[in-house]
Amino acid sequence: MKQTGWIRAAKSGYIATSILWCAAGLVLLLMPGTSIKVLCMAAGGLLTVCGIIRIIGYFSRDLYRLAFQFDLAMGLLCLLLGLILLCNPVGFTSFLHFLIGILVLTDSMFKLQTTWEARRFGIRSWWLIGLTALLTGACGVLLLLNPFGGAKLIMRLIGVSALLEGLLNLLVAVYAVKVQKQRPADVIQVHGEMKEEENR
Repeated sequence: MKQTGWIRAAKSGYIATSILWCAAGLVLLLMPGTSIKVLCMAAGGLLTVCGIIRIIGYFSRDLYRLAFQFDLAMGLLCLLLGLILLCNPVGFTSFLHFLIGILVLTDSMFKLQTTWEARRFGIRSWWLIGLTALLTGACGVLLLLNPFGGAKLIMRLIGVSALLEGLLNLLVAVYAVKVQKQRPADVIQVHGEMKEEENR
């Protein structure tokens, strides 16, 4: 497959898994009584697929490396959590909110850095990505602290977190990957200027 083919595949996979995250979030919001075992298995499958897509994205070598720059680490994390949940869904039923909290909080922090760099690249929708990242991170903190006593409330919070996580990745895929349209020579120049600023 040509390099552009890998980039298209990564972007398409990113969009598809983002939509699945949003759909899973809506299901939990509408049906918070869903079996926790079924939820763990579904989350495990989704995280495994997301991990593979993110790793492909990292190695797709899009011109700016903006959208996929942290996806090797996040891809491995998603893959590891996904396999753990698939292998032992029952053993992690009481820790699912904690695992999802770690995932969305970590991803939101990476996306905040992506937001800053997107702003420097001149992407107009950088603020939308940043706002969604902040909201997603806030949900991640709540999942880790688990201040809610009711099972349905925590399930709905997981649903909101999944919905925002899907929306966040969708925004990154739609807006940040478009920067590859710029000419390679210009990209090299921009990267050179950014590296010089960072070293000052």
